Amino acid sequence: MDAYFDVFFDYVRLLVAIPEGDQAICRTYFKPIQVPKDTIISPAGKIPEYHNFIVSGFMRNYYTDESGQEITTDLNDGPRFFTSYDAFIHRKPSKENLQCITDCELLQISRDDVDVTAQLGETQQDYTVQILQQQLEKNKQRAVDLTTLSAEQRYLKLLLEYPTIIQHIPLKHIASYLGINPGSLSRIRKDLG
Repeated sequence: MDAYFDVFFDYVRLLVAIPEGDQAICRTYFKPIQVPKDTIISPAGKIPEYHNFIVSGFMRNYYTDESGQEITTDLNDGPRFFTSYDAFIHRKPSKENLQCITDCELLQISRDDVDVTAQLGETQQDYTVQILQQQLEKNKQRAVDLTTLSAEQRYLKLLLEYPTIIQHIPLKHIASYLGINPGSLSRIRKDLG
């Protein structure tokens, strides 16, 4: 499981320098797990218990609308942090499901342990704030893209920025995330050759 933490620390080092003491704290409080494909690790209607770090694999956030359609709100691949942030931070039931689309290797930390490590560590609070800022910026940019870019432009942007997502996530989830009908996305992909 050392490899999990190697990936984790390499990711955190992109945000802040993480001293040995903080690394030891992380090794104590983050728990490595392997999750099979199609598992919902945090269901809608429940308070998310964990902040997840994706070591490897692909995940999504989605909710089910009134007509029973699954609406994908976020697609993720590792390495990166992932949860239903508002519900996790405020300890309230989430409206979204967190699903492993592929087999995933994760490091998980409970909500209570996030608070403990913020008190114990020198850098945990710094990188947590940066992660939340990145997530807010990503959500804001996605809202702008949905209103200003054509369906083809949204697909091309996702292809450019996250090519592995295009390769490993089913087309129906990508279409939902991009706000495109799956048939239209198939045509866009065919036209692009």
